[in-house]
Amino acid sequence: MVSQDIRETARKRVDAKIGFYVHLFIYIVVNILLVILNLKYSPQYHWFYWPLSGWGIGIFFHAMAVFVFPPGSAIKEKMMEIEEKNLRRDDK
Repeated sequence: MVSQDIRETARKRVDAKIGFYVHLFIYIVVNILLVILNLKYSPQYHWFYWPLSGWGIGIFFHAMAVFVFPPGSAIKEKMMEIEEKNLRRDDK
């Protein structure tokens, strides 16, 4: 039973990492295209900074969720226990 839990946690972490890397790859490709479009069609105003920085904030938080607080981490497990207790209490 314990090895099954470890395998499930490992699967969740791998899925989360793959999801992050796909997100990062799309971020890089799309922002390279935006920079090219901006510099080609309106070089007088560099608007590409806005989507680059806004989406970059999203990438940062996605990385935090995957690498700092991964699925199955102690912090997330503790928070889930607290929420489960709250839900049980609210059901009464």
